Amino acid sequence: MNATMAQAINQALAGEMKRDGRVVILGEDVGVDGGVFRITDGLVDTFGRERVIDTPLAESAGVGVAIGMAALGLKPVVEIQFMGFIYPAFNQIVSHVARLRNRTRGRFTAPLVIRTPYGAGVRALEHHSESTEAMFCHIPGLTVVVPSTPYDAKGLLVAAIRGEDPVLFLEPTRLYRAEKQDVPDESYEVPIGKAKVTRPGNDLTIIAWGAMVPVAERAAVLAAESGWSTEVIDLRTLSPMDRETVVGSAKKTGRVLVVHEAPKTCGLGAEIAALIGEKALLSLEAPVLRITGWDITPPLPKSEDVYYPNPERVLRGIRRLMEF
Repeated sequence: MNATMAQAINQALAGEMKRDGRVVILGEDVGVDGGVFRITDGLVDTFGRERVIDTPLAESAGVGVAIGMAALGLKPVVEIQFMGFIYPAFNQIVSHVARLRNRTRGRFTAPLVIRTPYGAGVRALEHHSESTEAMFCHIPGLTVVVPSTPYDAKGLLVAAIRGEDPVLFLEPTRLYRAEKQDVPDESYEVPIGKAKVTRPGNDLTIIAWGAMVPVAERAAVLAAESGWSTEVIDLRTLSPMDRETVVGSAKKTGRVLVVHEAPKTCGLGAEIAALIGEKALLSLEAPVLRITGWDITPPLPKSEDVYYPNPERVLRGIRRLMEF
């Protein structure tokens, strides 16, 4: 079917709930209202209130309940309405979700998925436009996944639900209904931990994820007008990162630009730059450059366009790298 990312995620959830009776969904307004972005629309009618559970406005409690469900054999999928609301559950995620396997020496695991929309681009209020993925990439035992297309969203979510490890599944708000793509009706998996080269190139590499992938691809098209061949890598999984693809591309092109909408300081771009410096330094023709959000709280809607990286800012970064 020709589907948006929102439809693809709904299809993945419905398919896995039909395939595996252990899969349950819980979160604020996920049942009757179908979620704040209508991602779980219709699922309560199909699978009932025992498997699509509306929770109180208490993120810590929702994730805590999911830990117990997962430890005792269920496959819970928790929805947090916005990434800016995940912080009350941070202790549960850090102290229990990511550590349960290690703490019990494998006796118990927490095969759960925490879904949340993230990022700016829809002119929402404070706490509705957060992009703090780097916090969670720092947590051992937690997998962090970010799709950028409807096809990948379905396949990655299916893989996350079927896996035996906890996954934080970040959904770029701006891309929920930005485009449609051919998404197979049947179930399939996109491998977690494997990046995708969305556009091959030889002169420069752009590394991005989520909503920044279309921005990077547009900048690559603009760069081609100046004769520059730009490779674009969609990480898809932030932790564990596909280091082989990142380093291999850096060695091939010799110039790397990392694009993310999170603040620059201590963002994931810094880790990528360090990785390339350790593994591909002698192949570089220029320092690794980052185009990011600013080191401020995401602003209110009127200033969002100033905060958000766009193709023109990325193109200026490309030009700067090519001048070395």
